[in-house]
Amino acid sequence: MFIDEAKITVTAGNGGDGAVAWRREKFEPSGGPAGGDGGNGGSIILVTSEEIHTLMDFRYKRIYKGNNGEKGRQKKQFGANGEDVVLKVPVGTLVKDSITGNVIVDLKHLNQEFVIAKGGRGGRGNARYTTPTRRAPNFAQPGRAGETREIILELKLLADVGLIGFPNVGKSSLLSIISAAKPKISNYHFTTLSPNLGVVSLGLEKSFVVADVPGLIEGASEGTGLGHEFLKHIERTNLLIHVLDISGIEGRDPLEDYDLINKELKSYNSNLENKKQIVYANKMDLPGASDNLERLKEKLKDTDIKIFSGSVVKQENIQELLYYVWDELGKVERTYETYDEVYVDLVKEDKKEILIEQVGNDFIVSGEEIEYLINSINFDDNESIKYFQNMLIKKGVISLLEEAGINEGDNVFIGDIEFEFIP
Repeated sequence: MFIDEAKITVTAGNGGDGAVAWRREKFEPSGGPAGGDGGNGGSIILVTSEEIHTLMDFRYKRIYKGNNGEKGRQKKQFGANGEDVVLKVPVGTLVKDSITGNVIVDLKHLNQEFVIAKGGRGGRGNARYTTPTRRAPNFAQPGRAGETREIILELKLLADVGLIGFPNVGKSSLLSIISAAKPKISNYHFTTLSPNLGVVSLGLEKSFVVADVPGLIEGASEGTGLGHEFLKHIERTNLLIHVLDISGIEGRDPLEDYDLINKELKSYNSNLENKKQIVYANKMDLPGASDNLERLKEKLKDTDIKIFSGSVVKQENIQELLYYVWDELGKVERTYETYDEVYVDLVKEDKKEILIEQVGNDFIVSGEEIEYLINSINFDDNESIKYFQNMLIKKGVISLLEEAGINEGDNVFIGDIEFEFIP
């Protein structure tokens, strides 16, 4: 088992701006505000899928952006919402905040969904601001920005496929060819003392994990060598590729090797006897290989065991083997290692918090909500300015300024706007 990890940035779509529009219809000379609301921005949603088994795809693409909402329209028509972006992840994916390292969510259930970045809310059109005393509002809200978050996806990978066989039959070489794993490879027995794992990618959303299980020997099921340790890894795989030195160049009979390995599997755990096996007859480029292959085919002719033959060194029939493995994995139930951590709320700043800072006789007002309000005001329109003044009172900005000791005539700064305080 090893940790598969990917760091990605997700940015949800912005909300569309509200519209400032007026009715212009025949027989309606008085008109009236008719600006529609902007659409909401698309969110970034993580969803677990049984089709995905590694985080390989996230290593090639690390930035994901949601779709923006459309602007509001005339005749009180709303802008369209931005489409959500759905990212498929394997069951058992742990999501962490890249800055704090805190767990955000443990996606341990199939088809589990989690909104990791919420789309911005669409702004209100000017039709929303009509009141008995404000008959012609000439302003609208801008859309809010979508959330941005840098996250780490972490997955404890269990090998889907185990490479089994006697020492020095070509398992490590095969793993190095089909994945990015770099196992130690030498022409000696037991060069592999712990399982090497690699991720095999056959295209988008087509990847699986392969473990090169160290060479088994006779007596492994009784603890000979590191037998028990090796066999534990085989238990956790979903299917096995049995690699044989079909040439018998080292003086062993490949058919006897096949029987001995399976005997050890059965002796250790009878359930291993029923685990799906595929045979790769390696070293077909050496003398004696063809005759031994015919003997193997005759031996297994009444079974459902598929035999692939070729040379790992020459990479013969390896792609065919991998695609067959992928198809077979789709027929078996996959197992996953999940975490014990429970969901932890995302740490968010209080967007409603308003801060007052005094510099001499100047007072600086900051806060996401109040700065957002500033952007929605048309300071060339009296009705919009009145709305702004009322919101300063409603949101408690005036009270906070007075508590801070502001006096008449002092300057107030909110974003890029400067005005003189008049109580």
